[in-house]
Amino acid sequence: MTCQLYLITPAAFDPEVFRPIFVEALEAGDVACVQLRLKGSDGAPAPRDEVRRAAQILMPEAQSRDIAFIINDDAELAAELGADGVHVGQDDLTAKAARAIVGKDAIVGVTCHNSRHLAMEAAEDGADYVAFGAFYPTATKDAKTKADPEILEAWSTMTLVPCVAIGGITTDNAQPLIDAGADFLAVVAGVWDHPEGPTRAVQAFNALMSAKS
Repeated sequence: MTCQLYLITPAAFDPEVFRPIFVEALEAGDVACVQLRLKGSDGAPAPRDEVRRAAQILMPEAQSRDIAFIINDDAELAAELGADGVHVGQDDLTAKAARAIVGKDAIVGVTCHNSRHLAMEAAEDGADYVAFGAFYPTATKDAKTKADPEILEAWSTMTLVPCVAIGGITTDNAQPLIDAGADFLAVVAGVWDHPEGPTRAVQAFNALMSAKS
């Protein structure tokens, strides 16, 4: 399986202003999925109404391009909006509980930090993918753990459940994660804050991934 790009939105933005930037990034190259992850100024999850409005503006742009649209943390909102799935952390719902809300056909992803044990539990609970990180320093969130590329290699050799690498990933440091067997690279600032713009970032990530295939 060729590694693919998993875009995560910035933590705060005006959806109408962000929409054209978002569309340009989606059209710049292969993007497997988008996660809507909005936070308030205090780092807590943004109010549900704000997330709902952003999803209503951005989700059609992703889904019309056959790109999965995932809601962070809120399985009930994901089900309400018809999103393609939900991503949950260790302090949120279990994969099994999220699945009961979003349905059997939706995507359920789980944050597993740097723990194969947590990843195995998530896989046994029916997660469609597990996310490991943080691999590099990141200002996007307060990373609880640091992961090494070896966990991607070990995971990819022992199971067919896809793994996502996350945490400070840029076009300059992504190669070791691709080489180690990451199925997806989850990127926030590495795309949206790229010095040459999001379009160039998506193109550059795609070039790295296609070279590996």
